[in-house]
Formats: sequence, structure tokens, C-alpha cells
Amino acid sequence: MPGVVIVGSQWGDEGKGKATDQLGDRVDFCVRYSGGNNAGHTLVVNGETYALHLLPSGILNPSAIPVIGNGVVVDLGVLFEEIDGLAARGVDTSRFLISTNAHIITSYHKVIDKVTERFLGKRRIGTTGRGIGPAYSDKINRLGIRIQDLFDESILRQKVAAALDQKNQLLVKVYNRRAVDPTQVADELLTYADRIAPHVADVALVLNTGLDEGKVVLFEGAQAHHLDVDHGTYPYVTSSNPIAGGACTGSGVGPTRIDRVIGIAKAYTTRVGEGPFPTEQINPDGEKLRADGHEFGTTTGRERRCGWFDGLVVRAATRANAFTDIFLTKLDVLTGWDRIPVCVAYDINGERVTEMPPSQSDLHHARPVYEYLDGWQEDITSARTFGDLPVQAQAYVRRLEELCGAQISGIGVGPDREQSVMIRDLL
Repeated sequence: MPGVVIVGSQWGDEGKGKATDQLGDRVDFCVRYSGGNNAGHTLVVNGETYALHLLPSGILNPSAIPVIGNGVVVDLGVLFEEIDGLAARGVDTSRFLISTNAHIITSYHKVIDKVTERFLGKRRIGTTGRGIGPAYSDKINRLGIRIQDLFDESILRQKVAAALDQKNQLLVKVYNRRAVDPTQVADELLTYADRIAPHVADVALVLNTGLDEGKVVLFEGAQAHHLDVDHGTYPYVTSSNPIAGGACTGSGVGPTRIDRVIGIAKAYTTRVGEGPFPTEQINPDGEKLRADGHEFGTTTGRERRCGWFDGLVVRAATRANAFTDIFLTKLDVLTGWDRIPVCVAYDINGERVTEMPPSQSDLHHARPVYEYLDGWQEDITSARTFGDLPVQAQAYVRRLEELCGAQISGIGVGPDREQSVMIRDLL
């Protein structure tokens, strides 16, 4: 039975949760392997909308065990707020597991995130201000606080004090802010210890044992390929590795245990925050895409920048992640357009380029070269087979498949879990 990774192929918000949901009760473990509560998944189940920020989408699947891997940075206050909100709506939240090696976002990480972003001014990255970047910085600098540290009070207090030795100098002398009290930080973190203890596990052992037993393990990436700190549009990226390879480092499962990698692509393109976006439409077309697609961030509520589908962006993700399948989301949002532009190349200083350039400067100067495809007027939200789609919509999907370099196996035609067209099974 397979290990399956789901990866966003653009700049996030592609609808990864919906694709996860399509696998239904055939999944035994659903693993979040990167990012923090700067990401969000919105799912609509039986007409009810669920917004998830830290827990994987599998929390809504009663047959799957939700897992937070070691590659995730965790704000425990946000985690338990999310758990309590789901429990109040009748969702069983007792089954989730969290890696003993996952790092914790502390109150001082959030302070540093916000003051740093303000200090950068026009050079700001566009972070969510939730402390994700500073938590990952501490992880790399070996100053991080891990879940396991909650259960050794002496070690926890020593680590918090060591982390704040430097940070308080920065806050006071550079940012003109008050120093953070390490005792208060440690005291706050210790209040979570008893509640999180029943869920802490050796996640690598649990998942590998499950795969040995023939269980299906679904790895759910946060953000997307082009927000990856190594492969994305740096520096306008996240602080972790949401690409498929990150599933291995973020969970402790080896690469030979991954059988399928499913890329999620929106039928148009959106982006939140700063950074290059060649097909962005800062005009009525972009406003219409935003309104029709309800393009507002799950976590922040910020308006998403909207534009046309970019084949170069998705094809670059296909190469780096070795997509075996693509799930195309929000096709229904394009209903009503007479013609739909699709980016097939860039013009960079007068030269036609058919692959996404690795140079940040080149991408900044890229101008999209569009191919115009016929649109459709019919409502497609009730389509359940590929043949149910208008011929123009079918042609649009087939052209995107050619541009992406991987087979499109599923299509989202509405927000509800039932509103999907499956061309090939994802397992």
C-alpha cells in the first residue's frame, strides 16, 4: 500500500485539503510535515465549512490518524484552540499524534516576527507575523524549543533563557522594545505539558511501522512548491520545505517509501504576500477572479492576488516534485468567461522563454505570453465525470495537462467534498 504526498504546485491556497478529502476512508494516517499555523486548509463537508491551520485535513476523517511531524513548528495555544473548536462541532480530536521532535513557536518568536517585518518597511517579506520564520531560525541555530522539552522543566528553563540572551539584546537595543521575561515564557509553555503528553509519539517509528503493515500514509504539505525556502521565489518564501522531499525530512520516512506524489493546481493562479507573480491581474479581471473564487486567506483573511494559469510555474513544480498526478481545483470559478488566457511562455527583455527562469531578476522582468482558450457558460458544479463537462472545459483541462507535464487525474468543480470529477484514482 502506498505512501502518498500531496504538494501545492503554485504559491499555496490551491485546495490541497479538498484533494486530501477525496481519498476518504482509504487513508490510515494523514501527516502534516512542514510549516506552521501560517498555512490553512478550508474544507466544506456536508455544507459545513472547516478552517484548519495546524491539524492535517485527516482530522475530519474518522478512519485516519492525524499526525503532526517533526518538520512542523507548533504554536500550542493555536493548536488547542483549533482542537477545542473542532471538538465543539462534534469532531473527534482525541486521535492526533505529534512528534516529540517538533519545534514550538513561543511568544518571543511572534514578537520578533512582527517587529522585524515592520523594521524592513518596503523590503518586507509579507509574513503572517505568527512567529514561523523566527522559530525555524532558532531550529537551525540550535536554539529551538521542542515538544519533548516540555517534560523536563529544568532543561526547558535553561533553553528558554539561552534563546533570550541574544534576542533580548536585539529587542531592546535595535528595536527599542522591552525585554521578554524567560520565566514567564517557560511558565506559559509548561501549562501545555499535561494536555499534550497523551499525543506525543515517535512519529517516524509509528509511520514506518504502519507502512510495513500495509497501511496508507498520506503526507499533506503546507504552502506550496514556489514558497519552498530552497526552490521557491526566494526571499518571498516560507521558512521550510513544503516540496515532496520535505515529507521525508519532516516525518522520518525514507524516499523509497513514497509511491505517488500528487500536485495540486488551481485552474487559475493566486498568491498571498509579496513576491513575483507574472500573470497577476491588477484590474477588473483580477477582482472578478477574487470575488468568484472567494480568494481570501484562510489564516489571515488577506485578499489573495489573482491572475491567470501559468504553465511555466506548474511545470517547474512538476519537475522538482516528480508529480505522478495533478488534481486541478476551482475549475468552476472560470465559468462565464468567453475566453480564458493561459500563460505558455514569458517575454524577458525581448526573448521568448518557455521555462521558469532560475534568476530572480529575470522572473521580475518576465512578461506573460498568453494563449487564449474558449470559455464556457454552463454551470459545472454538478459534473461528476469528465464527459459531464462542456467540451470547452474539457479542452481547457487537456491543454493545462500538456503544459503541466503530468496527468490531471481529478478536478474540483465546487467547494463541497462531493463536487469533484475523478478521471483516475489517486491511490
